Amino acid sequence: MRILLAEDDDGVAAALVEVLYDHGHLTRRVRHGRDVLTYHRSADLLLLDLGLPDTDGLDVLRALRAVSGVSVVILTARGDERSVVRGLRLGADDYLVKPVRLAELLARIDAVTRRAAAAAPEARAARAVRVGDVEVDLDAHRVRVGGAEVELTAKEFAVLAVLAGRAGTAVSRQQLLDEVWGDAFHAVSRSLDVHLTQLRAKLDRPGLLTTIRGFGYRFGE
Repeated sequence: MRILLAEDDDGVAAALVEVLYDHGHLTRRVRHGRDVLTYHRSADLLLLDLGLPDTDGLDVLRALRAVSGVSVVILTARGDERSVVRGLRLGADDYLVKPVRLAELLARIDAVTRRAAAAAPEARAARAVRVGDVEVDLDAHRVRVGGAEVELTAKEFAVLAVLAGRAGTAVSRQQLLDEVWGDAFHAVSRSLDVHLTQLRAKLDRPGLLTTIRGFGYRFGE
């Protein structure tokens, strides 16, 4: 996912960019509110600090919402109730107060992204994913390879659906375990490995499911 990070603190920005990169997100960092209005069209989500040097972040959000529906997560040291309420009423999708746990930040980003995808008309209409001669019908729970239907177990399809729903994007092991088994902390990690091995064998398309060492997996290019 493409993330625009509006943060004027170099140390905080560097740490966030590194973590986001490690989790498969391409991040552009800007320091000023005016840069948000310049670059927001190239982003899928904005992480917005309110204490920007040139203007208040809430004013940036107000101006942004006049021209764009891009997802916005406010990430700021400003935790007073008035700022939180104003931020959400001005159109922020979530509001986090620094310091924030990185695992929580990543989870909030995922949640906001899922809600945005589910709300998009094109997402509701396009529920079949095709890569080469492999087609995954997310609504009918059917998979075809070269025109022939492939039989998958319910759990195999659930794993494939998470990956295919984000085709071309890296998905972490923890996210897969969370979404398929319900809780990454209690799921048996070995089960994921077994199901991925079975999926690769049944699909019989080398390179379709790519392992990203130390992170997770990607469906397609």
